[in-house]
Amino acid sequence: MSASEQENSSPLLEMRGIEKTFPGVKALSGVDLQVRREEVLALLGENGAGKSTLMKVLGGAHHPNSGTILIDGQETVFHTPHDSQKAGVSIIYQEFNLIPALTVRENLFLGRESTSRGFVKRREETAQARALFAKMGVDLDPESLCRDLSVSQQQVVEIAKALSQDATILVLDEPSAALTNTEVDRLFDVIRDLKSRGLGLIYISHRLEEIFEIADRVSVLRDGSHVGSASIDELNKEKLISLMVGRELTEEFPPRNVTLGEPLLEVNNLSRGETVRNVSFTIRRGEILGLTGLMGAGRTETARLIFGADKRDSGEIKLAGQTLDIKHPRDAIAAKMGLLTEDRKTQGLILKHSVRENFGLPNLDQFSSSGFVNNKQENAQFGNYVERLKVKIPHQEQLAGHLSGGNQQKVVLAKWLARNCEVLIFDEPTRGIDVGAKHEIYQLMNDLAAAGKCILMISSELPEVLGMSDRILVMHNGKVTGEIGDVPNTSQEKILELAMQG
Repeated sequence: MSASEQENSSPLLEMRGIEKTFPGVKALSGVDLQVRREEVLALLGENGAGKSTLMKVLGGAHHPNSGTILIDGQETVFHTPHDSQKAGVSIIYQEFNLIPALTVRENLFLGRESTSRGFVKRREETAQARALFAKMGVDLDPESLCRDLSVSQQQVVEIAKALSQDATILVLDEPSAALTNTEVDRLFDVIRDLKSRGLGLIYISHRLEEIFEIADRVSVLRDGSHVGSASIDELNKEKLISLMVGRELTEEFPPRNVTLGEPLLEVNNLSRGETVRNVSFTIRRGEILGLTGLMGAGRTETARLIFGADKRDSGEIKLAGQTLDIKHPRDAIAAKMGLLTEDRKTQGLILKHSVRENFGLPNLDQFSSSGFVNNKQENAQFGNYVERLKVKIPHQEQLAGHLSGGNQQKVVLAKWLARNCEVLIFDEPTRGIDVGAKHEIYQLMNDLAAAGKCILMISSELPEVLGMSDRILVMHNGKVTGEIGDVPNTSQEKILELAMQG
């Protein structure tokens, strides 16, 4: 469908004046949204802008305080997620809704099994599953266990499940967050095919380069309000960022001007089985060392060995020339090291505890005496970091699980900053974080380096690695395959070449 035809066609989905309020927070304020058939609408906004809340209203998980939803011109009310699914809406969240111990076929038809006399018609379900995958142009065994699938294959299963439920509106929430470039290309092929068959798709992502490749139109939310929609042809990266953050970010990566000091962290011949093999490097005070490579290269595993989260087979770790005996994360914390884990939800935070408690956990020695926590001192210290890092919370007792990804990352940062760590390991520091929060985290990393800290930054995003690193190490199959010192004159292609060396 051409752009003019899309403009003139009636919306497949229309959300009008959606309002949603939680205790103390107005999450959505009169939001409008339209999606047409054969269209990919990118839904953008900073963390906390209201994207997830709006999609939960569409998915029937939240009931709006006011506003209407129309599908094919008919007003509908969703009391439950089941109501939304019956109306043809399917939402694929970042955390997949699959049962790992069940097969692909069993997950596809869970709760909708085809039966005869109490027995599941496996042959019939298998045939339907194969037909779905054939329609999507993928080859996947319906009897494979979901726990044995790659992230991209699990995503295919989620999309196939949506199609098997006759979805006409498909929402993809950060679908590329854990995918390789090749897997993203395959995902885009599937999306284009679905679009050509009349579906309307909503694509949520913080990766702006993807938006320009896959989206037809863009709608932007800011602070719970709809601030604009436009055809992708009318936008460039600068205009999009300005819409999202309400201000211009003149430079994606803030300039760095740091004089490097003496060696601070030294890692020699670090090894664990085949996952990490004789990794050695040194980071100086004031330096940001980028560590990159393809998925499975051993980057996160290296970080976990340094921090004592996993036991190393061999290797030596020194801080300011002194050999450290790190056998447990508490040893690393005592040595003034901090780790921002790749998965902040399961490893960086306790989601059912308050943000204040999460901040205080590694810092209880500062806030407690005779077994009692000085809440007043803890509140005051955390309050300082909330202000400094611009953490958006209604109060300090807010559960960590209720925060946006960017604000969760800032809480993790706050707890390590409070320990005045000398060494900070940032594992995928901006994954799933909006462009405004990214810029704030980049500036904070520069400030920490300027204060004489050293940073090991692990990232899959090559522009980030090139934009923030003083030096770059590249890993493949557990080993360091190259070191790049002249970062300004290095290309993404050079890094990929090192990342694929055998």
